[in-house]
This record gives sequence, structure tokens and C-alpha cells, in this order.
Amino acid sequence: MKLPRRRFPYLAGGAAALPTFSRIARAQAYPSRPVRIVVGFAPGGPNDITARLIGQWLSERLGQSFVIENRPGAGGNIGTEAVVNAAPDGYTLLMATSANAINATLYEKLNFNFIRDLAPVAGIMRVPGVMEVHPSFPAKTVPEFIAYAKANPGKINYASGGNGTTQHISAELFKMLASVNMQHVPYRGAGPALADLLGGQVQVMFDTLGASIEYIRAGKLHALAVTTAIRSQTLPELPTVSEFLPGYEASASYGIAAPRNLSAQTIEKLNREINAALADSKMKARLAEMGGIVEPGSPGDFGKFIAAETEKWSKVVKFSGAKPD
Repeated sequence: MKLPRRRFPYLAGGAAALPTFSRIARAQAYPSRPVRIVVGFAPGGPNDITARLIGQWLSERLGQSFVIENRPGAGGNIGTEAVVNAAPDGYTLLMATSANAINATLYEKLNFNFIRDLAPVAGIMRVPGVMEVHPSFPAKTVPEFIAYAKANPGKINYASGGNGTTQHISAELFKMLASVNMQHVPYRGAGPALADLLGGQVQVMFDTLGASIEYIRAGKLHALAVTTAIRSQTLPELPTVSEFLPGYEASASYGIAAPRNLSAQTIEKLNREINAALADSKMKARLAEMGGIVEPGSPGDFGKFIAAETEKWSKVVKFSGAKPD
């Protein structure tokens, strides 16, 4: 059958528009099946809990299951690499953390570049650390601690959950800015490190506020300062380290990233829903229980944050000479 010549341009134009329409339809339909959020750490920790809270919210809002998949190992690198190698279709996401920024320098040979190979989707929160000492320690303020450390070089032992952990690098940043010498005592996890601080085997630790707050309130630990740039609403009377050491900021950060080349439409959809979660009073309260300060923003905002954190921690890792366990 011959088509009338007049109709052909309209049909051709419609055919040309089909691929664009198809892409838009797919983006609008997302997600049409379950989505994995990969967590590079074991179940039960703050990375896992944060992922499950956000996953539940997204499941309820988007009508598909967001399933948490724990792939621990190599400081989070195993889970990160799995997402880097996944299809950029929005069905595999990563719980990105401050470990990713630290690992970029800590590990000499990675099979991926975090900034290059992953697309930032949304920030979720940052969790303050707290500089805390055993109650028997003679210094009760940050200036007193610095003075004591300078008078007793190498005699203060600080605990961490292992080489390259947030606790380790936070303490090394303090050493760098305060020009003090302390000895690092790495443990196989933050729990054993905190137990030895409570027992007085080590003198100081830069732990997450959520893990230590009950011990601080009970008087079993003495808090000197929080490690974020602003004071914590949980302990508003506690100063920040930066009030005594300008430029100091250390926190555990959490957000969502995806394989590079994920469509802008899918990224924007996820970003919008995650920001809605961070504006919800119940979600904010739940994250606050973990010591979290919500970090809403655009994908670009999260990307700039990742780049800045990676640059900052690269200097500290090089200063410390830290190597992975």
C-alpha cells in the first residue's frame, strides 16, 4: 500500500520520537522491579541501619522493594567494586560512606576510582565523632589535652577500630593540626577499642557520638569535644574541636551513589525521594538517635562533598603513613 506523501513526514517524525519517548517512559516507570542497596559492611552497624531506614522509605514511596545486600570486606571496597561493575540501570545502588573517601588514598591499588566510576545520588547524613577520654585522664578540656600531650610526647595511647578507620584518621587529623605525638592502638573493630577505653587500657578515642553517648551520660567516659564543625544538638553544651583547632572537622558521612552513566532522570527521582525522607520528622528523629545530622541537597552537592572529603583525607592518610590491615 502506498502512503500519501503528505503523511510521510508526520510518520517519520513520530518514528524518530519513539526512542526518546521510550527512554522517558522507562524513567517514569522506575523502579519496575526490586532494587539492591549494597552495603560494604556487616549487618547491624550504622552503615547497615542507615541503608535499611532509607530502603524502607524508598520501598514505601516507590512501590518496589529496596533490598539491602551486605558485602563486607576490604574496608568497604568489595561492596563498592560490585556496584561500580553493575549495570547503570538504577537497580544496584551503593551506601557510600566516609570510608570511600579515605580508601581512595589508603589503598594503593584499587580496581576503581570512586569519584570517576560512581555517580553521586544524594547525601543522607553525617554523624559527629566525639573526642573522649577515660575519667582518670588528667586533662578535662581540649587545650588541657594538647598541653598534656606536648609535655608527654608519645605517652598517650589512642584507640581505633583499625588502620584507616574513621576513628584512626580523625585522631591523625588532630595530631596533624595540634602538632602532638600520640601512639595508635588499632583493634579489630570499634567495639573492642571502646571496651578498652572504658577499662582504662588506653587514654583517648575519637568514636562516633551514637556509640558513646550513654557512657558519657553515665560518667563512664569524659567527652572533651565533638568533631564536627558545628555543635551537636544531642550534647549542645559540648564544644567542637575546631573551637580550639581551626579547620578541624571529622565525621562519618553517609549517602547513596550509583554506577556511572545512570540516567539523570533516575538520579533525580531517587534524589527527590531521599530528600523527602530527610524532611520527614519521624525519619529525622530516627537518624538523630544515631547522632546524625541530615544532609539534604542535590546530586551535585553530594558530588562536591565527596570530592572535598577525598582531598582532605588524602592529606591525613599521607601524613599518618597509614596502611590497610
